[in-house]
Amino acid sequence: MQLSTLADLLASRGLRLLPGAHAVPVELLVQLPDATIAQFTARGRTLRLRQYAATALTTIAIPTECGCGDHHPQTGPDRVTLSAYAVPLTERVIDGELLFGWTGHEAGLLRLADATPYFFDLLAQLEERELVGVA
Repeated sequence: MQLSTLADLLASRGLRLLPGAHAVPVELLVQLPDATIAQFTARGRTLRLRQYAATALTTIAIPTECGCGDHHPQTGPDRVTLSAYAVPLTERVIDGELLFGWTGHEAGLLRLADATPYFFDLLAQLEERELVGVA
């Protein structure tokens, strides 16, 4: 699966794949319908979905190779990323060691097509509302 295919799949569900997402290892930045940001990562033995406020996004300028400013501009293209100071609002985790017996870095080896169902599973958990009784 290509990121462009995933972007189309997400768009059909009212979600937007943001720049800064990559397929190897899988890391997705997705804007949810309420404008919050979901970050999905597959690293080590863990699949993780964190939800951030919309204000957690920032852009950084990638400097050019030489950075001299004589024959290249001082700054290169902007990249969208989460702020270094962003704090997740919520987090959902799949522990691959516990559930699948993973012992190394199996989550990081997942292809985008194999990791996508886990993204949707964690997203569904994120969207579930916990009811609290009132006395």
